[in-house]
Amino acid sequence: MEQFDKKKHWDSIYSTKQTTEVSWYEPNPATSMAHINALDLNKDAFIIDIGGGDSLLVDHLLKNGFTNVSVLDISQAAIDKAKNRLGELATRVTWLVSDIVNFKPEHKYDLWHDRAAFHFLTTTKDIEKYIQIATQSLNENGSLFIGTFSTLGPKKCSGIDIQQYSETTMETIFTKHFDKIKCIETEHKTPFETLQNFVFCSFKKKQ
Repeated sequence: MEQFDKKKHWDSIYSTKQTTEVSWYEPNPATSMAHINALDLNKDAFIIDIGGGDSLLVDHLLKNGFTNVSVLDISQAAIDKAKNRLGELATRVTWLVSDIVNFKPEHKYDLWHDRAAFHFLTTTKDIEKYIQIATQSLNENGSLFIGTFSTLGPKKCSGIDIQQYSETTMETIFTKHFDKIKCIETEHKTPFETLQNFVFCSFKKKQ
């Protein structure tokens, strides 16, 4: 059986679908921006968006005056689409093409943001690697904000199995290195008028 090629899969999706034709399209990342604004970060804080791809979060961060934004995605095609959309503004962003479990950060971040990337990791090995990298990548007092499909959400996305989470399971797997601040559940309306239930959890790195 041919081994699943994650990079090839996502490059194909971003090369063949428009930004508004994918289920995770979100013209206004209100939940994420509300959390980021509540943190009252300095405008020069280092922020990384994991699996950001062609997400519009980076547009909103730049519009709000943040000057040290990084976007990481496994797909070069996704990054290229975001760059083309932003035009000259793309030069203000650090673009990183990497599988998150192989990511080697060059500096530390104040905020680690992840909407709908973490739940694609379904093995204990990859989940533990993700947590290790996130922990090592954050400054002291760094924040982690992760959104995943909840136990009421889909079990697959883009034809791939995902891992569902609840507030309890999120807290359990991150508790060794992070203190939970709060979790909320939200419903995302896809471009196809379907609803997807998410759980978003915010954490603070333990001292």
